[in-house]
Amino acid sequence: MRVIFDKTIFFEEVETKSGAILKRIVLGKNHFLLEQNPLKESKYGKMYRKIKAKKLDFYMFWEIKDDEFTGKVLVAEICTIKDLDDVLENFLKS
Repeated sequence: MRVIFDKTIFFEEVETKSGAILKRIVLGKNHFLLEQNPLKESKYGKMYRKIKAKKLDFYMFWEIKDDEFTGKVLVAEICTIKDLDDVLENFLKS
């Protein structure tokens, strides 16, 4: 394998005004992914809180670029290969 592109990405933990500790993935100047705040009472905050109670290895990050939400979200779960196979098979069936 050979490297064809190299970029430094920073992984941080940040604390919000409300005291939530969130993960932030810094992709570049004014460009980062911010973990959904589970303390928020928004639709996504409530859902994230419920999912995280069941699946600690589930993550949801919102893209923020030039100080604005882009409307894009990264959703990921650290799982076993069997779980991945099940998800992919179900996805292909629908």
